[in-house]
Amino acid sequence: MALTNLSPYSLRLSTLSSSSSFNQSSSQNYNFTHRHIPLSLRTRPRTGICCVWTRPRSKRGRKSEVLESKELVRVLMRSCSDKEPLVRTLNKYVKVVRSEHCFLLFEELGKSDKWLQCLEVFRWMQKQRWYIADTGIYSKLIAVMGKKGQTRLAMWLFSEMRNSGCRPDPSVYNALITAHLHTRDKAKALAKALGYFQKMKGMERCKPNIVTYNILLRACAQARNVDQVNALFKELDESILAPDIYTYNGVMDAYGKNGMIKEMESVLSRMKSNQCKPDIITFNLLIDSYGKRQAFDKMEQVFKSLMHSKEKPTLPTFNSMIINYGKARLQGKAEYVFQKMTAMKYTPSFITYECIITMYGYCDNVSRAREIFDELSKSGKDMKVSTLNAMLEAYCMNGLPMEADLLFENSHNMGVTPDSSTYKLLYKAYTKANMKELVQKLLKRMEQNGIVPNKRFFLEALETFSSSLAGSQSGSAKIDLTRPGFKTEFVYGIGMVDWPAPEYFAVD
Repeated sequence: MALTNLSPYSLRLSTLSSSSSFNQSSSQNYNFTHRHIPLSLRTRPRTGICCVWTRPRSKRGRKSEVLESKELVRVLMRSCSDKEPLVRTLNKYVKVVRSEHCFLLFEELGKSDKWLQCLEVFRWMQKQRWYIADTGIYSKLIAVMGKKGQTRLAMWLFSEMRNSGCRPDPSVYNALITAHLHTRDKAKALAKALGYFQKMKGMERCKPNIVTYNILLRACAQARNVDQVNALFKELDESILAPDIYTYNGVMDAYGKNGMIKEMESVLSRMKSNQCKPDIITFNLLIDSYGKRQAFDKMEQVFKSLMHSKEKPTLPTFNSMIINYGKARLQGKAEYVFQKMTAMKYTPSFITYECIITMYGYCDNVSRAREIFDELSKSGKDMKVSTLNAMLEAYCMNGLPMEADLLFENSHNMGVTPDSSTYKLLYKAYTKANMKELVQKLLKRMEQNGIVPNKRFFLEALETFSSSLAGSQSGSAKIDLTRPGFKTEFVYGIGMVDWPAPEYFAVD
C-alpha cells in the first residue's frame, strides 16, 4: 500500500492492538479491514506507524471560536456587579474559562475603567490548574495599567513576571515603555523610555522591533524633539527593520497635532521616497492637520488626492473638514462638505451632527444649531451626553449662559444624564461670564448628583477664572491649600464662590 501526500507531521508512532485498532470508518478510509491484520498483531501490541489527520482548522472554525470567546466575555461582564463580584462569576464558569477569555476580559475591563479588577482576574488565573505563566498575559496587563496611569503597578507586574520564571521579550518592554509614556511628566517619561530602548539593544532576546521604534518615534514627535526623531529614523534605516505605514502615520500625526507642518511634510516626503503608499489614516491626519492650521488650499488638495486614490473617505474625513471650516467661520464651505457627504450616500453619525452643531456655534448661528439639536432629540434615537455638551458649548461660546442653564435643567427630560465633562464646560463658562448665581447653583447640583471634581477639573477651572480676571481687572483669586479641611474661595468683583471641601476631590 502506498500512502501519498503525507507531511512529516502526519506520521506518529502508535501502539496497535485489538483494543486500539482502526474502527470501521477508518478502515474504509485506508482500504483495508481488520481481517487483513495478522493474528500476531491482533493479540500482541506492536509499535507501528499510523496516519493522523493534522490539517489545521479552517479560518471559519477559528473565527467561530473567537466569536464564542467574545460572547462568553460579554456574559461575564454582564453578570458581574457590586452584589456579584467578578471572581464569583468566574468560579461559576470555571469549567470553560481559559487564558484566551481572561485576555479578552482584561481588554474589556480596561475600556470600562475597571483596571483594579484585572488584578483580581489575574490572581484567579494563577490559582487554576491550566494556568501557565506567559509573557503575553503580562504584557497585556502592563499595557492596561499603563493606559490608566498606574505605572507603579505596571512595574510591579514586570518584576512579578521575572520572578515567575518568564523571560521578557520585546512585547513586554514595548508595553512597559508605553506605560511610562502615559505619565504626566513627559520629559522624564521619554528619558525613561529611551533608557529601556538602549537596554533592549544589549539583550539578545529583546532586540527592539518595529513596534518599539513606532512608539518612540511618535513620543519624540509629540515632545517636539525633531533631532531625536531624525536620529531614530537614521538608526532604523541602518538596521534590518523597515518602517511601515504605522511608523509614518504616528510621527506625522504627532507633528500635525503640534502644528509642526514643515516637519510633518518632511516625514511625508520620506514616506514617498521609501515607496510606502498612504492609507486612509494618512489622508485623514493630513486633512485634519492642514484644517487646524487653516491651510485650506492644502487640505482641499489632499481631499482631491484622496478622491482619485484607491482609498475612500470615511466619516472622520468629513467631520474634520466640517469642524475646521466652522472654526474659520466658513459656514458655506462646511455646509457644502455635509451636502457632498450625503450625496455620496454616507450616513451621518451622531459625531457628525455634533460637529455641525459646533460649526454653527462658531459661525454665530445658534438658532440653526438648536434646530439640529431638536431634530436629533425628536428622532427617537438615544441622545448622547457629547451631543448635549456640543449644544451647551454653542450657547456658551456665543455668550448665552442663561440659555445653556435652561437646556441643562431640561436635559433629564430628554433622557440624558450629564457627566463630569458637562459640569466642567458649564463651570468654566459661568466663571468666565462672572455668573455667580449660576456657579453656586452648579456646584450644588454637582454635590447632589455625586459628581466628584478631580485635580484637573480644579486647575483648568482656575486657569479660566484667572484669565477672565486678567482681562477684567475686577478682582483677585485667593486659594489656601495648606491647611487641613481647606475650602478654596474665589474672591472677585462680584463676590465669593465656595468650592467643595477636600473630601470631594478625587486624586488622579
